Parts: sequence; structure tokens; C-alpha cells
Amino acid sequence: MALTGTTNEEKIWNYLKTQGLSDCGVAGLMGNLYAESGLAPNNLQNTYEKKLGYTDATYTAAVDNGTYTNFVKDSAGYGLAQWTFWSRKQGLLEFAKAMKRSIGDLEMQLGFLMKELTSSYASVLSTLKTAKTVKAASDSVLVNFERPADQSDAAKTKRAGYGQTYYDKYANLKNGGTTMSNSSLVSYTKLSPNHSGQRTHAIDRITPHCVVGQCSVETLGNVFAPTSRQASCNYGIGVDGRVGMYCEEKNRSWCSSSNANDQRAVTIECASDTTAPYAFKDVVYQKLIELCVDICQRNGKKKLLWLGDKDKTLNYSPKSDEMVLTVHRWFANKSCPGDWMYARMGDLASKVTAKLGGSTAQPSAPVTPSASGASLTAGTKLTLKNTPLYVSSTAKTKSSSKTGTFYVWSSEIVNSRIRITNKTGNVGVTGQVTGWISTADAQNATGTSSGGASAFVPYLIKVTTSVLNIRKGAGTNYGTNGAIRDMGTYTIVAEADGPGASKWGKLKSGAGWVSLDYTKKV
Repeated sequence: MALTGTTNEEKIWNYLKTQGLSDCGVAGLMGNLYAESGLAPNNLQNTYEKKLGYTDATYTAAVDNGTYTNFVKDSAGYGLAQWTFWSRKQGLLEFAKAMKRSIGDLEMQLGFLMKELTSSYASVLSTLKTAKTVKAASDSVLVNFERPADQSDAAKTKRAGYGQTYYDKYANLKNGGTTMSNSSLVSYTKLSPNHSGQRTHAIDRITPHCVVGQCSVETLGNVFAPTSRQASCNYGIGVDGRVGMYCEEKNRSWCSSSNANDQRAVTIECASDTTAPYAFKDVVYQKLIELCVDICQRNGKKKLLWLGDKDKTLNYSPKSDEMVLTVHRWFANKSCPGDWMYARMGDLASKVTAKLGGSTAQPSAPVTPSASGASLTAGTKLTLKNTPLYVSSTAKTKSSSKTGTFYVWSSEIVNSRIRITNKTGNVGVTGQVTGWISTADAQNATGTSSGGASAFVPYLIKVTTSVLNIRKGAGTNYGTNGAIRDMGTYTIVAEADGPGASKWGKLKSGAGWVSLDYTKKV
């Protein structure tokens, strides 16, 4: 049959689709062929060009005209799949002669490729026909068909990435660009029956969740398998950092207690501790960053935004190149994604955006006083007078009353209440919440209505030292939580006094506090 298309990649895609391979199967196979030969059917293994004294073209011509007779036994990789072992090269040569084609003919090599898959690699062919992800197809080809020396996770990811490029280009194109692809980072798939079918809204949100369990991707798959569970997610990240898929990206999962959110959000369950603050292991958090980058890239987004406020986020209309973070706790009486992850949402957004090459500046919440009083940003000083204190945002009766100086622990408002703490150094620090008070009482306690000090106005700093430690609280008496090494620009959302510095500043990302002695305002 004559090949259709104007380029090698287009011809290869179209041909393989006629052989019954799924879109993901074709893409996974093509990613490997690209890694082997750049999709050039006359490609001679680079290390053999000098050794044999041939170029791609002269080697091909010499084999065709019979002046080079050691094609079968020279151990040089050749062609689309870089056939190397003597018996496979012999098969290729005999196939070319039977078809009366050049050894470097594209159509001939595709025919031989399918002959090999059908007769000698049935399990690989089966995978290519049924694959739901590019990664699954690509890994099968790499490990069971190509079998290169480097079969590391990095090599698998790289080849799957090549395949994803072809998937995004051709699978999306055939449906007018409306097909949604799945992540090539997926290493385990167990699709749940619990979903609403194809989305009714384009993807412009990502919603990370905490599993409340340090479990594997296989365990998550089993959790979402029964129809009685009535829950699912698009992706899950296991305790070892592997990524599982349970609901294809094109479908709306049942994850966030909100149909409106799940119709437009990619939902990600992340292995976490079983007790508050439901911390993630670093390998899980790093994979979450990588997965968010991948989701944004495939959906044409250059920025991931964390606006930090439910009402502002849900009323925000993202630009065409923007993706927005949301959290489960906004739609149900839950702590998900846990305070550990919630405190890092800004950090997640900044790191993903940086990897996407976009601006890491995040839209900030308004800081001017509203009609009802001052904006309640983290670190805002409150002067309480017999103010009712509640143990949670939903408690019906007060636990006690408070008088004295307190500070807004987080700007998040839940059920018209906000968390407070008793020291500036405890702002945003897990386990240092004194309790909840009403936002009305908090507004009154800022003192702005009677001419007192205004609420803290966030500002930008430029780091002036090569290594600036991030502390868990305002002072050197607190442990470190990483360090800033890029001498970059950051947003400060609160200030506090503490040992070791003339003034400490709280990072907007939630990562912690830094000494302002090694920074300058910009």
C-alpha cells in the first residue's frame, strides 16, 4: 500500500494507524523510533560511520548495489528501529529483496516492522493496540522490542516524552484539536468506572489532594475500582513517587465534591501521612511538581496560579495560557489537601510556572481595606477584647474568649471564620493555631476603623546572598526548611521580630521565614 503524508513522521503515523494500533500505541512506538533513528529509514548508527567509512547514503547505496556484503554481520545499527542483531538484519535484508526495494525504503521497513511485531513480539503488539497511555506503550517497546543498554527510568521518561509530542500533534489534530491527552509520566493504569464521561469544560484547573495514607499507586487503583466507592481521581502519586492513572484526562473524575470544579480540573491524589498536617514525602511533592508541569504543557498553559482565596479563585476567569490551583476544602467540610500541602500551594505554583518559563509573579489578593474593615492577610495584628474563640470553622459554640494581642495565622476564610495565633513567629506554622474567630471580630480587632495601624501590605524583596536559609518560624531558634539559592525575587506577606535578625519576613509561598538582613526591597 502507498504511504500517505508529506513527511516521514506523518507517513509513519498514518501507516501504523492502519495496522490497528491505538493512538497511544502509535505515539509510544514512534517515540522509540525517533530515539533510535530520528525517523530516518537510511540511518546508520553514528559510531559506525567513521569505523566503516560510510555515510547514511553511501552505506545504503553500497548494500543495495552489492558492493558492501557484510550488512548482516557488521553489528551496526541501521534503519528506523536501528536493527543490529545479525538475525534481525538478515530478516530485514531478505524482506527488502523480496519486495524489490532499497534497504533504506521507508514503506519496506514499516512492513518489516509489523512483520516482526506480529510474528515475534505478539505481547508488544497487543500492548500497542490497547494502550491507554503513551508511557505504557513506550515502555513496552523500549524494554521488550528495542532493548537498548540504557533502560533506566530517565530513558523511559525521555522516550515517552518524544511519543507524547507525536500524540499531541496527531491524535489531537484528527479531532480538530479537541482530544485531551494523558500524561506520559504514568507508570500504572487501572481505570475506575466512577466518572461522568467526557468533560463539559476545558481544563484550566489542577486540584491536588491528600490520600491520608502512605500508599502505592496499585492500592489507589484498588480503592477506586468498586462502583460502590463512588469516587475517583485522574491521577495518583504513590509513596515511591510513581504516577497512576484512574480516570483519563478527557473525563470528569469524582474527586472534589464539586461537579463544577471537577469538570475543569485535573485531580491528583497524593500519598500522605495519616495524621495532620498530612505531609507528603519529598519524592511525592517533587513528582507533583513534575506532573503539574506536564499537565500545563499539554494543555497549552504557561502559568500555574495560586490565588489563595476561595471566592477570588472561583470568580477568576483564567487567561488562555493560565492554569489555576483549587483545593477540596473549598467545596466540602474537609481539611484536604491538608495543612502541609495547603501551605505549599504558592510554592507549587511558583515552581511549576518557573519550569514552564512563565512569570512567577502570582496575582495577589486585594490588600486595601474593604467597606467592612482591613484586609485580613497572614500576620495582621489583632487586638482582641473578650472575643469568642472556636475550636474549628464549624463549631457551633465558643470554647473560650480571648483578650490581648494575636495575629492572623492564615488569610484563608472558612465559614466566615479565620484562624489566629498568639505570636508573629507562629504565623503559618503548623500546630500553632490558637483557634478560630469570626471575620467580623477580626476586622474590628485590626483597629483600622478607629484610626489604628493598617493591615500589613505585602511587598517584594530581592535576595542578596547566595544561600539564604528558610526557617520554620521567625528566628534562628526554629529549624530550617530549605534555602534560597537563586538570589531571586520573592513576596513577603508578614514581618516579625525574632533572634538572629533585625527583622524576619514570611514568604508568600508558605515555605517559611527568612532574615530580611540579607535582602533588599524592590
